[in-house]
Amino acid sequence: MNLPDFSRLCIHTITTKPWPIETAAAKFSAAGVKGITVWRDALTGRDIAPTGRLLRDHGLSIVSLCRGGFFPALTAEGRTKALDDNRRAIADAHALGAPLIVLVCGAVPGQSLVESRKQIVDGIAALLPECRAASVKLAIEPLHPMYAGDRSAVNTLAQANDMVEQLGSPFVGVALDVYHLWWDPALEAEIARCGQLNALFAYHVCDWRTPTLDLLNDRGLMGEGCIPLRQIRTWIEATGYRGFNEVEIFSTRLWATDQDEYLKQIVAAYRDHV
Repeated sequence: MNLPDFSRLCIHTITTKPWPIETAAAKFSAAGVKGITVWRDALTGRDIAPTGRLLRDHGLSIVSLCRGGFFPALTAEGRTKALDDNRRAIADAHALGAPLIVLVCGAVPGQSLVESRKQIVDGIAALLPECRAASVKLAIEPLHPMYAGDRSAVNTLAQANDMVEQLGSPFVGVALDVYHLWWDPALEAEIARCGQLNALFAYHVCDWRTPTLDLLNDRGLMGEGCIPLRQIRTWIEATGYRGFNEVEIFSTRLWATDQDEYLKQIVAAYRDHV
């Protein structure tokens, strides 16, 4: 199987967290990276539209904005507050020139997963008029079951696909992150189903280190762990997906290193393992 060319390499701003977005844009571009996904914290204190122009001037495609979501709440007031934040995210994505928002859908301690999932679907449905007006899509990202208690009630690709089918909108699809889904015995079949739904909007890569020292901030570079990246890529591409391969790494260990050297390692790991 041929390795992907770098025209499909995207890096998230959170991956090189110590760099401000201006530095990340210049460094990514110089390294031959062609895509960038922007985390909302990277936009703090900046005019969003000029920042989008800056990224494009560096030859970077703006792949998506991270993140929206967190729909469930114990009160109607809390759910309204979440919708307001998501509407701001849609406006920001439109101003930035990002065609997609990745959703970390949310969960509430003490509330059933069934109820949280219902609130997630209702919340996404409520945003669809704004999505259509802004031409911004939403990608449901299933999170590993370790986050089911307080971060996301969507924990398998099957659950995300079910929501996509239920909502029935071309503005709603899935972001598939290998860190969260590599373990799932139904993954190959659900990736195929996602493709049949035309719902595979984003693909995120990293690796699962063993032992994992921190469930959030100890992701590995591709090739450092046990995720069968090339096998999963085969399933992804069998759907016809030809979008970006997005490197999204949360790592206290790697953030503490020289970020220029780290970027070289990202490019090498992408070449050798994705």
